[in-house]
This record gives sequence, C-alpha cells and structure tokens, in this order.
Amino acid sequence: MIAMKNLLLASAATLFLATPAMAQEDGEETENVIVVLGEGLPDTPAAPAYSTVEIERDEIVTAASGRLEDVLSNVAGFQQFRRSDSRSANPSAQGATLRALGGNASSRALVLLDGVPMGDPFFGYIPFSAVDPYALSSVRVTRGGGSGPFGSGALAGTIQLESADAATLDMFSGSALINDREETELSATFAPEVGDGFAVITGRWDRGQGFFTTPEADRVPATARASYDAWSVGGRIVQPVGDDLEVQARVLAFEDNRTLRFQGADNSIEGQDVSLRLVSRGDWEVDALVYGQWRNFTNVVISSTRFVPVLDQKDTPASGLGGKLEVRPPVGDAHTLRIGADYRRSEGDLFEDSYSAFTGALRENRFAGGVNTDFGLYIEDDWQIGPVTLTGGVRADRYSITDGFYRALDAGGAVLTDETYADRSDWEVTWRTGALVDVSDALRLRAAAYSGFRLPTLNELYRPFVVFPVVTQANADLEPERLEGWEVGADIVAAEGVAFSITYFDNQVEGAIANVTLEPNLRQRRNLDAIEATGFEFAASVEQGPFSLTGSLAVTDAEVVGTGFAAPLDGNRPPQTPDLSASMTAVMRVVEDGFLSVTLRHVADQFEGDQENDVLPAATTMDLFVQVPLMDQLKLIGRAENLFDTEIITRNQGGSMDLGVPQTFWVGLRWGF
Repeated sequence: MIAMKNLLLASAATLFLATPAMAQEDGEETENVIVVLGEGLPDTPAAPAYSTVEIERDEIVTAASGRLEDVLSNVAGFQQFRRSDSRSANPSAQGATLRALGGNASSRALVLLDGVPMGDPFFGYIPFSAVDPYALSSVRVTRGGGSGPFGSGALAGTIQLESADAATLDMFSGSALINDREETELSATFAPEVGDGFAVITGRWDRGQGFFTTPEADRVPATARASYDAWSVGGRIVQPVGDDLEVQARVLAFEDNRTLRFQGADNSIEGQDVSLRLVSRGDWEVDALVYGQWRNFTNVVISSTRFVPVLDQKDTPASGLGGKLEVRPPVGDAHTLRIGADYRRSEGDLFEDSYSAFTGALRENRFAGGVNTDFGLYIEDDWQIGPVTLTGGVRADRYSITDGFYRALDAGGAVLTDETYADRSDWEVTWRTGALVDVSDALRLRAAAYSGFRLPTLNELYRPFVVFPVVTQANADLEPERLEGWEVGADIVAAEGVAFSITYFDNQVEGAIANVTLEPNLRQRRNLDAIEATGFEFAASVEQGPFSLTGSLAVTDAEVVGTGFAAPLDGNRPPQTPDLSASMTAVMRVVEDGFLSVTLRHVADQFEGDQENDVLPAATTMDLFVQVPLMDQLKLIGRAENLFDTEIITRNQGGSMDLGVPQTFWVGLRWGF
C-alpha cells in the first residue's frame, strides 16, 4: 500500500514538473488563446430530469464564512449531522446528506471533486476545510438517489464540485482577512496558462482562537474555545493531447487541528489525494479516472465531570483507491449512451487508548479495522424524441466487507477481547429512469424514479465512540442501506430573468443505519426497518439589472418505520432532521466589481436523538458580504456571519449543550492580476 502511494504521488509530481517543459520544447510561440478545458464529459440531455440545483461561482465566492459547507447550505435540504461548521465540529460528524433522510454522521450524499469521491475512506465524513471555495467554478447538487453513473454512495443525492480553470481565475490572486476575534484567513491562487492548457496552484491557511461553544452559564475552568488551525495546498494541471484528448492531474494535501469544549479535547485530520484523468471528446467519448487517498484522524475525549482524558483515538490511518471508466459510443444524434465501470477500495485501522476518569490509569488498548470494496458496472441511455427526453439505466455492484476485527488489551497486554468477523460479499442491482417534456419555452415537466444503495462505513462497522457520557457501540453485522424513490416536478420561466421550480418527492431508505438507544447512555448502530421522507422542494431566481435573488425551500415529512427492537421509534422523526429549511440570497451590484450580498437562512427545530427528546430549537440567521473596489485589482472585503447573533444550539444531550457560530465580523483585502 505504501509503495502504491509513493508511486502515484511520484507520477503526479513528474507530470506537474514535466508538462511545462514539454510544452516549450519546440520553441514556437503560440497565441494566448483561452480554451475551456479541465472538465469531464458534458452532462447528458436528460440530466435535468432529476431535481438539480446549480450554484454559480458568484454565489460560491461570497459566502460570509468563506467555507464550503456554508456554500452548500444555500441548497435547502442539505445538512450535516450537526449544525456546526468545520471550525467547531468534530470532523467525524461532518457527513453530508439531502432530503431529510437523517444520518449518523456518515454521508448519504456522494460528494465529488472533479469526479473523485471526497468521503473519508474510514468514516465517510467530508473534509470541508480541505476545499477552498474560491478555487471552484460551480457546484451541482442533484437531490434523490439513483446510483447510476455516480457510484454506490449516491443514496440521497450527488454533490459535484468543479474546479475553476485559468480562464476563470486571475493569473495570481490572494486574500487576507481578519475577524473581530483576531482570527485570520489567508488564501492564494496561481493559474498560468501552460502550453495549450493551464495549471492551478492553490493554498489556504485558517487559524483562530475560536468561540466558546459551551453556554456561558455552563462553563468551568476546563472549558476551552473551539480553536482551529487548518491549511490546504492543491495543484492541478490540464493539457490537451492532440485534437480530442486531454490529461488532467490533481494533487491535494491538507491538515486541520481543532479543540472542542474542553482543554485537551484536541482532534485532527490530515490527507493526501492524487488523481489522474483522461478525457476524450472525439466520436467515441471517454472519461477515465484513477485516484488514491490517504487520510488520518485523531481525537481526545475529555470527561465532562472530571475534565481529564478518558479516550485517546491516537491514530486512524485509512486509504481509498479507485477509478472509473465511462465510454459514450456514437449511436446517433437521438441517443446518448453511457457504458461504464468503477471501483473503490476503502481500508482503515483504529488505534486508541482508554483511561480511567478517576485515576488516569490506562485501562485498555483498542484496535479495529477492515476493508470494504465495491466494483460497479452500469449502462444508461438518453433518448430524445422531439420535445420529449427519456432516460433509463441499470447498475450492478459487487461489494465485499472483509478483514474486520476488534481487539482490546488491558494495561498489562492481556487480551480482553479478540474478535474477527466473517468476510461477506454480494451483488446489488440498482436502477434509475426519468423523463423530460419541454411543453414550451417557459415550461418543462419532469419525472424520475430510482433506487440506490450505500455500504456501511468501516467506522459504522467496527469503531465504537463516546460523546461523554453517551457510549455508542459499533456493529459488524450491519447491512447496506437501500433506497427507492420517485419525484415529479416542473421548471417555469415566468419572465425574462425570472424562473421557478417545484419538486414533490417520495423516498424511502430501507435498512437505514442509525444510532439506536438501548439504555440510558448506551447506543448501538442498527439497521432500522426504514426511514420514509416525502416533501416539496422549491427554488426561485430573479435577475433584473443590478439586482438578483436566489432562494430555495424544502418542506419534508420524515419518519422512522420500526418493528422489533425499533418498534419504540416507529413514527418518530429521524435525529437531527428538520421538517423545514430555507435559504435566500439577495445581491445588489452598486458599482463595477462592487456589490452587497445578504443571505437569510432558516432551519426548523430538530431532535438530538432517536427518542424525540432534547430539542434543538429553530434558528434564523442573516449573513452579509460586501465587496468594494479600491484601485486596479485591489478590493476591500467585508463579511458578517450571524449578523443578529442568533443562538444556534448544535448539540443538546440532557441539557448539556453546544452552540454554533456567534456574530462574527470580517474585513480584508483581495488582490489579483
């Protein structure tokens, strides 16, 4: 595994260093022609049959927090396990999901960066702090399942992040901001044209003392601010080879260190990603991708009564290796045929020490881990018949869950527990189908039905955890989650610059994995009978001269279906799931390169756990972003998070609470040429 990692990293580095030299070997001068490169194959004609929201670059780079999860919150229905952002949340709780399908911190939505899955190979969380929104050109959120060509993790939907090219970015740009807590945010990009293509190098560093997540009345001498210190560095190079083929290579390295609630309650994530992609746009269109990911996680749990370490999750190395091949043969103008295969292997191990809260003595050394693999084959066809577009596809996945183990030793090295779990594998067949009808230039009708599945993560299978005093046990017998659903919708252009959309959906996740309460302060991950979610999604956009408005609203009725051990949960709303969420952003452009953006968000109340107790009250927040041109390419930036200092409760366990980001003001400069 180490040899494979070194080989992939060396190959990517060689390509980065060699390409500029190769591009200049012939010594010929070429015109500075900007070519749109660096993307995958274009969306197929039937892509809009599924409920889709596009977030354009202008909206991406004006988030008041400057963070990716804040950008995604503009899509009503997007949620993480908790309301905390990536400065004040435990990273392992930052799973992404859509459509109020609940979760247990693992992602039910598949997040892709330039086609590469971003989910952590062990936990399934998304390293939001590793991606600088300024380096993105667009975000496409497709709500609803249907694994299809996206891979087996697209249970609740797919979030596709596309990197910006040199034509979108300045040759050089940089920004520096500071807030009222003297926290800083520094970022820079360098995007030269290289040969007939381009390169992009990005870097970002965020650090700060953080805010108190503990309410003032509950603070003790051991209470700490949610301090953070995170950096990421990325590189990407895109080069055409001949008339129709291009090569795209990308590397990413990041590290994020945080402290939560108490002094010494430190956690960290780090990662190194590398990918290589070949895209052919000839008669036979081809998209071929290989990638490698190496991640690690550490976490110290502090007792909330004695304020001493009780658990040190000191090492969680994990790797994800995979690839994808899609071919679109020429089958006539009326059809777009996609045939493909993808593969992902996730491997990880946990090493942790447990300590007595009373004596501080070592109690146990614990080790756990395993390997998950998935190989998928799919075929999908779009058929255009005048104003009607039909689509249908089927996917077959061969998955395996192997090498699972859990071992515990006492302080003297004697074996307390030594369990290995039987290997298992199976086939899973999923499908999706849809239709579009362009009734007129102003009205489009759409309908879709789909199924999908998600493997339990290594974390869910093998890693117990503690949010003191609640212990949550792992479960090596977990089965995959399976989704079936359908939706109907309409897209309306009411007037020039005025558009609306509405979608009704009905989704059901069978075997949904949840943290189920067994007794006070003890939970275990279990497969529920199902989670059912039905509801409406609305979106609107208005653009009139210097004014623009975008908004989205999701109204959802979600409930647990439970029998047997889960019978007490039957009819309950899933934990952490609001029945209403909404977002609206208004922008006024007052001068060239100068504007004011106001974002209003609302999230209805949620329940902390599966018993419909410990309410997280509804929260409405307002954010501001202002940009004022000063001279040449220099701009003044002002940002305000949670302008009216709304109290956002992100965790509530028996009255022990954590709070989200308070009122925060930022000011800084951005410069580019």
